[in-house]
Amino acid sequence: MSGIRGLLRVQLALCLSAGLLAGCGSGGGGPVTLNWYNFPDDSGALATAASTCSQQSGGRYRISYNKLPRTADGQRQQLVRRLAAKDDTVDIIGLDVTWPAEFAEAKWILPWTGANRSAATRDTLEVPLRTATWKGRLYAVPYNTNTQLLWYRKDLVPTPPTTWAEMIRMAGVLAKQGKPHYVEIQGAQYEGLTVWFNTLVESAGGSILNATATAPKLGPPAVRAASIMKTLATSAAADPSLSNQMEDQNRLAMESGSAAFEINYPFVYPSMKANNPTLFKQFRWAPYPGVEKGRPAKPTIGGIDLAVGAYTRHSAFAFEAALCLRNRQNQLTAALKGGLPPTLRTLYSDPSLIKNYPFASTVLDALENASIRPKTPAYQNVSIAISHTLSPPNGIEPRPDVQKISGQIKDALSSKGLIP
Repeated sequence: MSGIRGLLRVQLALCLSAGLLAGCGSGGGGPVTLNWYNFPDDSGALATAASTCSQQSGGRYRISYNKLPRTADGQRQQLVRRLAAKDDTVDIIGLDVTWPAEFAEAKWILPWTGANRSAATRDTLEVPLRTATWKGRLYAVPYNTNTQLLWYRKDLVPTPPTTWAEMIRMAGVLAKQGKPHYVEIQGAQYEGLTVWFNTLVESAGGSILNATATAPKLGPPAVRAASIMKTLATSAAADPSLSNQMEDQNRLAMESGSAAFEINYPFVYPSMKANNPTLFKQFRWAPYPGVEKGRPAKPTIGGIDLAVGAYTRHSAFAFEAALCLRNRQNQLTAALKGGLPPTLRTLYSDPSLIKNYPFASTVLDALENASIRPKTPAYQNVSIAISHTLSPPNGIEPRPDVQKISGQIKDALSSKGLIP
């Protein structure tokens, strides 16, 4: 008996010394399983990160990578259902950058404090951190980010435009010459249309919501933004499929040779290289066009933030694992294999990243001056109000439509009214 008691005392001491109370309390007899819910990654980068971090835990925990549905709406629905039911098997969550405010307000995710917060913010770009912050508290750690650039054909446009007016004018000249001239942009009735509008509003010096996210702001910058969208959509620069186009249709149109310009994310670069090597030789990049000459654009960022579920039984391990999943090596792997821009500033000077990301410095500049989408728990409704009102872009009536959006946002923020 004394031998058994001695063994139990040794095991308890080992648990305490390694900070393994959560794991020892699980009763499974093996490493704790941490469930990581994130977007479905086809590159293998996320699975590699889960495996590597499991090994680095020294047998304390194993990360199980659970793939969410492909659509953002499907991902959100599954997470909301699990967390609303207080599912204690949700340990680490990959959140779209528009969700942290909603999930924090619902108390579905834990705040990052103390040493965890210090580790999460160290070397991390400021704008992605803003997406993970709600009411002054950090609720997630930025896993990756994304931003749009202007992609163009050097054989058609030796010097890229710096403003939307210049780009539309250049497209008009190319059209008269009978050359490829379309400007590829996301004009379908979906989140991409909201992103386009948000970028233009921010680039014009405005914002969709006020500083406290309690009311719409909009105003003249929003009217200016809507006017630019209408001008493009009714000009020779508009692709005939503009009102149905998303990022991938833009990519395919550019690769087919019908366009001169494309506003899109960096995934188009390796795609052009693989699918049209001839045109790839003329494929160049530049900063997102501004609204006014001399004022840099403020492109809206995307990306994923990693949060810890509020009902997890292994919160200490979950915070540690989330930091591992987005550490330097795993972010570099995700960038090289999956094309996902990192959130750690120093990675942008890493030679291995620059070799595959020759546009790394342009991406970094864009991220340093980027904007975020309206930060509110009601974001889904705000986005729907914008994308439905501004669709199709060639039917936009700038002032009346901005007034309509303002009214719908007021209703959304006060949880009343019907969303279209």
